[in-house]
Amino acid sequence: MPEQAATRAWLRNQMTKVFEKWGYEPLETPTLEPLELFQGEVGEDEKLFFQFKDLGNRNVMLRYDQTVPACRVIGQYFNQLTFPFRRYQIQSAFRAEKPQAGRYREFTQADIDIIGVLGPEADAEAIAVSLDLYRTLGFKNALALINNRSLMKNLPYEAIVAIDKLPKIGEEGVIKDMESKGVSIQKAREYLHYVKNLKPDETLNKIFYYLQLSGYSESNYLFQPTLARSFSYSDGPIWEIVIPDYKSGSVGGGERYDGMLQKISGQNLGGTGIAFGFDRTLEACQQMGLVPPYTPSTKILVTIFSPELFDKSIEMSNIIRQMGIAVELYPDSQTKLEKQLKYASRKNIPFVAFLGPEEVSQNIIKIKNMQTGEQKNTTSENLISLLT
Repeated sequence: MPEQAATRAWLRNQMTKVFEKWGYEPLETPTLEPLELFQGEVGEDEKLFFQFKDLGNRNVMLRYDQTVPACRVIGQYFNQLTFPFRRYQIQSAFRAEKPQAGRYREFTQADIDIIGVLGPEADAEAIAVSLDLYRTLGFKNALALINNRSLMKNLPYEAIVAIDKLPKIGEEGVIKDMESKGVSIQKAREYLHYVKNLKPDETLNKIFYYLQLSGYSESNYLFQPTLARSFSYSDGPIWEIVIPDYKSGSVGGGERYDGMLQKISGQNLGGTGIAFGFDRTLEACQQMGLVPPYTPSTKILVTIFSPELFDKSIEMSNIIRQMGIAVELYPDSQTKLEKQLKYASRKNIPFVAFLGPEEVSQNIIKIKNMQTGEQKNTTSENLISLLT
C-alpha cells in the first residue's frame, strides 16, 4: 500500500546514501538464474530453492541470494570492471520458507561486496559500513558479532551447520542435530567444546584494529566464537549484525567467499560482503520508532471550478509542476468542488488551489491551507514561497 511503499522507499534511500558514501556502485542481476549456478553453493538450505523447468525445458530457479549471481557477473564481465570492485545491490530474493515475522518467501536483500582484495582490510570495511548503516538509521546499540570460519577448518560441515543454530536450539539441541547427521555424541561434544573455546586470530585482530580506527568501540563489535554461518561457501571472516532490542533475529550477515568466487568466475580475486535483511531492518526501525511519519508527496491539489475552466486548471498545474512542486490536478471536470475538497482532506494534501471566473479575470489563484482553513489570494510568481 502507498504508505508502506513510501516507508520502504525511505529505507532504500537511506541504505543507498550510506553505501554510495563509502564508494559502492549499484548492480542488478536477473530474478531468474540457471539452477546449476546455485547447486552445491549454499549448503543444506538448497531445500529452500524455488526451482522449476521453464518452457524451454531448462532447469531454472528464482534468485536465492545475490552473492552467487554477483560471482557470475565477475566472471562474465571481468574485463569491463575495475578492481577492487565495490558493489551494492537491493533486490528481491526468494526462499521456500514458512512465512513468519521477519521471514518471508519473497523478501528484499541489500548487499554490499568488495571483490579483488584477499586481505582482511576488505572484511573490516564491510563490517564498518554495516555499523555505519545502522548508526545512520538511528540504532544506538547495533552490534557486529564477528568470527572467522578458518578457525573451524578442521570441523565437518555438519558440525558447523549445527553450531550455527546454537542461539535457537541450545547446546543439547546442537548435539542432537549433529547426531542426526551421523556425528557421534562424543565427537559432537568435542566439536562444540572446541568452538566455544576459540580465541581471535591475527586476521580478527586486524579487523578489530580497523574498527577501532574507524571510530567504533568494543561496545559496537564482539568476538563470537560460536557464530558459524551455515552457508557452505563461507571461508574466512564471518559476521552478523544484531540489534539487542529486536528479537526476530539478526538483521544482516556477511562472510568471505574466496573459494566460491574463484569456482564460479574463474578468478582468484577474493570476495567479501554482507547481505542485510531489508524487511527485518525495516521492521526493527518501525519497532524502535525510527521511521519518519508518512507525508504525501503532493503539496497542492488544483481543483476544477467548472468544465468551462478545466483548461485554466491544466495550465496552472503545469506552471506549478515546472516550479518543482508536486501537484495533483483533480482528474474529473464534472465533480463538485465539495467532493474535491474531501478528496484533498482524505489524502492529507496540505494545500488546495481554486481557479474560478473571478480569479481567472484577475490573474490570481486562491490557495486554501487545509490544516488551518486560511485562504489567500496570490499570483503564480509568489506561489512557491507560499507552499515551501
